[in-house]
Amino acid sequence: MSGPELEFHRPDGPWRAPAGAGPGVEECVLAEDPESGRRTALVRWAPGADSSAAGVALHDVWEEVYLVEGAMHDLTLDRTFTAGMYACRPPGMPHGPWTAPDGVTMLVITYPGA
Repeated sequence: MSGPELEFHRPDGPWRAPAGAGPGVEECVLAEDPESGRRTALVRWAPGADSSAAGVALHDVWEEVYLVEGAMHDLTLDRTFTAGMYACRPPGMPHGPWTAPDGVTMLVITYPGA
């Protein structure tokens, strides 16, 4: 897989609402390789953000998520996940919907399944 060559720096890209995201969700893309489909982004949910309207999420890609700051509450599992926690989801793994009562910032890495 190829990707950009980036030495340590403070990400300063724009924060934008991702396609299909609910209100209060935005991302800053850190690195992306359109050829391979690999993508790394900081994603933040504003306090009160809620993905209930979208229902349970399913992706056709691998997704790794590290919670950097704040917390998310999984409405299906009725569990809250906090800063420092990590998830690795294979393609097709159902998850969510989520709420972020006080907001959350996460590092999200996605890449194609094998």
